[in-house]
Amino acid sequence: MTPAVIAVQQARIAHRLHEYQHDPDAAAYGAEAADKLGVDPRRIFKTLIASVDGRLAVAIVPVADALDLKALAAALGGKRAAMAGLPEAERATGYVAGGISPLGQRKRLPTVLDASAAGWDTVYVSAGRRGLQLEHAPADLPRLTGARTARLAR
Repeated sequence: MTPAVIAVQQARIAHRLHEYQHDPDAAAYGAEAADKLGVDPRRIFKTLIASVDGRLAVAIVPVADALDLKALAAALGGKRAAMAGLPEAERATGYVAGGISPLGQRKRLPTVLDASAAGWDTVYVSAGRRGLQLEHAPADLPRLTGARTARLAR
C-alpha cells in the first residue's frame, strides 16, 4: 500500500489499480505506462514538481505533453516558475521519480491540474511507485488535493 492508494481508499473514491512490470531501462515513465497498459497517453497524467516564485508547487499534465511553466506560474498567481530538482521533489513528496503521485504526498503543495483532464471519464495518475497507476474520475483530483484547474500543457 502506498500513501496514494491509502488516500483514495480513505476518501472512498471509486478507483482501479493497474500494475505492470516496470522496465528500469525505460526512457520515460509515463510513456512506458501508456504503452504497457494500452492507454492513450493523453489520459495518463504525470505529476511534476516546480518552484513558483521560490515555493514548491505541483503540476498534473498529460504524459503526452510538456508543462508550460509560464501557465503554471500564472495559474498560481506567480511570476516565474522553474522545475524543481529531483532530490527536492522527492523530499517534498515522499515519492521517488517515476512514482510521484499527486495523492498522499508528504506535504500538501499548491496544485494545478491541466484542464484537459475534464475531457475523460477517468484518468490515470501514479499510485506512488513505478509500475502502479490509479484510475479514477478526474474530478477526484481537485477534491483530494485542493487543485485548481488551468491549461498547463503545451
